[in-house]
Amino acid sequence: MALNRDFIGRTFPPTEPYEVSRVKIREFADAIGDPNPLYRDREAAKAAGYPDVIAPPTFPIVISLGGEALADPELGLNFAMVVHGEQRFEYTRPIHAGDELVCETTITEIKAIGKNEKIELRTEIKTVSGEPVCTAYNTIVERGA
Repeated sequence: MALNRDFIGRTFPPTEPYEVSRVKIREFADAIGDPNPLYRDREAAKAAGYPDVIAPPTFPIVISLGGEALADPELGLNFAMVVHGEQRFEYTRPIHAGDELVCETTITEIKAIGKNEKIELRTEIKTVSGEPVCTAYNTIVERGA
């Protein structure tokens, strides 16, 4: 079944705040196998000019993959058939421990590619006070739609 084209251009309400902790940053760095001390050692991060440890560049995937947008049953997405097509991030500044972040996702495109459906998402990631931090771009493919 085709995805609901009425969702193109729809922006979903901001998520609940996500508090970025040193523990979550270290766990993510461990999961991707990156030993960079800026992700683990507060003093090393401060010496490099950051207020605390910073997150690896792909960390926003933890909070930015569409949430409410993809879960809306009216969209018609079959999660059993989903593969991750692409992701990229454009940073205003690094994410660091102590940040409280919210995400606002917009579905920017839905289109058929053969028997597949492609959905593109843009997620603006900001602090709870509204400071821009990062924009995440994700492409999801539903196979055999």
